[in-house]
Amino acid sequence: MKDRLEIARDWLPRYTGMPIDEFGDYILLTNFDHYVEMFVRKFNCNVYGEGLAMQAATNDAGLSIINFGMGSANAATIMDLLSARQPEGVLFLGKCGGLKHSTEIGNFILPIAAIRGEGTSDDYMLPEVPALPSFKLHKFVSEKVINRGLEYRTGVVYTTNRRLWEHDVPFLEKLKAMRTLAIDMETATIFIVGHYNNISRGALLLVSDVPITPQGVKTQESDRAVTRAWAQIHLEIGIESMTDIDVQGEQIKHLTYD
Repeated sequence: MKDRLEIARDWLPRYTGMPIDEFGDYILLTNFDHYVEMFVRKFNCNVYGEGLAMQAATNDAGLSIINFGMGSANAATIMDLLSARQPEGVLFLGKCGGLKHSTEIGNFILPIAAIRGEGTSDDYMLPEVPALPSFKLHKFVSEKVINRGLEYRTGVVYTTNRRLWEHDVPFLEKLKAMRTLAIDMETATIFIVGHYNNISRGALLLVSDVPITPQGVKTQESDRAVTRAWAQIHLEIGIESMTDIDVQGEQIKHLTYD
């Protein structure tokens, strides 16, 4: 196989176990197997990919969810493989670390952009290309958050390929100097590779820790507490947004650039 699309069509089922024609027009992406489990319980649908690199499921309304794993390399992989399906929209439901005192645990963030500190996206577009979401998709998600009486933050997220950096004082100072709102490992990659593959994309991030102080660094116990308190509503907002956008939302795509 030498054709890029041919490879993607073969590899999407290979990684997820799900046939291409069972993926819906709208996709939720996540890092967490329990998000997929909650989705499957809610809609009584089948889960594919158990024992494989990624797990996926699709409900009767044609909404799919994929647990693609952690990190920018996996994020790029799934956004490449989804080119085989060309979904109408993709929303990433991830966690992030809050970097400002105004970002508290349990806050939702809709990033207006992401700084490309992960390196992976450089294989797709020049470093000068900004990592941006699809505005119309984020606008619709924001309305769903507000309709539930919840708040969200907007700002720039820094995406890194490092998982263990909380001890690195120079790196923390760099984050402060960039005035970033939060930090994660996937958002910039999803935005850039989605742009590269002409896939509309967005991210609804949940602040799970505040690593700017030693006592705010995520632990196993603190992460479980965040999951218990916020994972269900996080997933529900994603489901509602990507289910309703096709019939209630504005057209996501407007222009195609050569």
